[in-house]
Amino acid sequence: MTTESPESATIAVSEALALPELAAGAPEVLVGAEHLDRRLRWAHVVAGTGAAPLLDGGELLLTTGAGWPTEPEALAELARGLVATNPAAFVFELGDTFPEAPAPLRRACEAAGVPLVALHREVRFVQITQRIHQRLLAAQSEALVARSEVHAMLTELGLNRSPVDYVVERLSETIGAPVVLEDSAGNVVAWSGASGSSGTSDEAAGGDGSGAGVGTAGPLALSAWVSDGREDPPAPGWDRVAVEAQGRRWGALTALPGPPHPAGRRTVLELGAFALALGRLADPDGTQWLRLSSKHLFDVLLGGRFRRDEELAVQLSAYGLPIEGRVVLGAVLSSRGEFGAHESLERAILETALRRTVAPEGRVILAPEQTLDVEREPGRAPALLALLSFPAGDARVSQPGSPDIAHPLAVRLSRELDMLLPSTTPPGWRAHLSLGAAGHGLRSLITSLERVRAAGTLRPVAGVGRVTVQQAERQALAYLVRGLSATPEMQEFVSATLAPLVEHDEGAGPGHSGDLLRVLSTYLAHPTNRSLAAQRARLSRSVFYQRLALIEELLGVDLTDGDVIATLAVALLARRPTD
Repeated sequence: MTTESPESATIAVSEALALPELAAGAPEVLVGAEHLDRRLRWAHVVAGTGAAPLLDGGELLLTTGAGWPTEPEALAELARGLVATNPAAFVFELGDTFPEAPAPLRRACEAAGVPLVALHREVRFVQITQRIHQRLLAAQSEALVARSEVHAMLTELGLNRSPVDYVVERLSETIGAPVVLEDSAGNVVAWSGASGSSGTSDEAAGGDGSGAGVGTAGPLALSAWVSDGREDPPAPGWDRVAVEAQGRRWGALTALPGPPHPAGRRTVLELGAFALALGRLADPDGTQWLRLSSKHLFDVLLGGRFRRDEELAVQLSAYGLPIEGRVVLGAVLSSRGEFGAHESLERAILETALRRTVAPEGRVILAPEQTLDVEREPGRAPALLALLSFPAGDARVSQPGSPDIAHPLAVRLSRELDMLLPSTTPPGWRAHLSLGAAGHGLRSLITSLERVRAAGTLRPVAGVGRVTVQQAERQALAYLVRGLSATPEMQEFVSATLAPLVEHDEGAGPGHSGDLLRVLSTYLAHPTNRSLAAQRARLSRSVFYQRLALIEELLGVDLTDGDVIATLAVALLARRPTD
């Protein structure tokens, strides 16, 4: 951790020159006017030739030249020795000994970029040093208090086992600037914008805050910088520290330009990095960072937490999902049936199989269902929400020529699953791949993902091996209806259309089969072949026909009428996913 004083605990040379005690001497900047922003951490009066060994650098040196040699060579050597200690600035009071600043001192200061200031009137050095030291000590005391407060805050967060995104959010609030946490591969794990500039982007670059958002200009610049694999901060004013412990580096914290902090921006970041490193030690497999990274990205994408498409596209690229010139789509990978092993193994196999399916030219970003606002169907393992990106012309995203042929992604996924699934996997287990429409550009990706989420689980249009597939392009009506299902008008339509069947199925007692909705759904899937529908419903034809007659009686409709079939099909689609 740095031991240097933060800028807020120092004084700029320009501030010192503005003090009344120095201003009384009619100061004139002879050399280094462009370097008056140099910070001084002490004031020291130089008399004679033996001061250099007493200096540590960063001092404001006050002198009249008393005891200095007048010979040019000796004076030049003394000037070089004093300037070599890297003082913040020289203040030279002109008088009888030196009516003007010595030329060797001017040359040495100019070569080193050290400001040289001449005082044309006599001043009391003791008053100047006293005033400067008072200000410095007060600032350093404030820095110690501020550092103690930051340390206490981060210690409390650690004791509370606060999540990573909340720690990053508090760091951002503390220093008043966006803060970004990356992993060792340069992927953005969490970010937060200062108050009033939010966003996983913020006011400057495009996001929102959500407690883990980020300012836009900042995150946008950072995303491009990270994606280029750069180590050094991209511009002055950025601070960057490593998150590491026990010789292992897990990532980095970066603060974008912002106001100074009493404890020092870098000190705050270092304390934050230490707290995050302790949390990382307690999470050796890094799953929290991985889940958080995906969650933020999908929150931004689906929550509209960005201002401009270009900025979000850059952030996606930083996450490893290129958009420009690529074919993109959203997808959901879930499962059906008993897996016969622990849920974590099932999820790991699904995720690995999908990553292999899109590799090597394709790219994918996954988010587990539990990190998102996705309804989980009873008896189903957690689904994986996916963003997919492929090179233009990739055969895996081309539409099959025949409706009976499974999508190329499903075929590839089936092969990968065959190589990964344990031999003990029950025969009835299936992976269900829901594919949104493929397109180009960020808007197409968002639309594809939103539609596949809204559609939920539909009846598969094809299957191959252990994979069943539903597709937006081949189930346009279902995707459209599911997208509108949450509107009040659609819910009223569903209730009015299906109410008698719902009431019947929820009833109890003799004569209540409780399966009319399922029978209706099966019939509507095969309205021209009642024998096949009865077979799919696993009912005898006579019982199946009795159920259909009861449905017609309860609804007062003719199930052979085309308008009736269309109306009921839409109502069922809008009501809930079809098993």
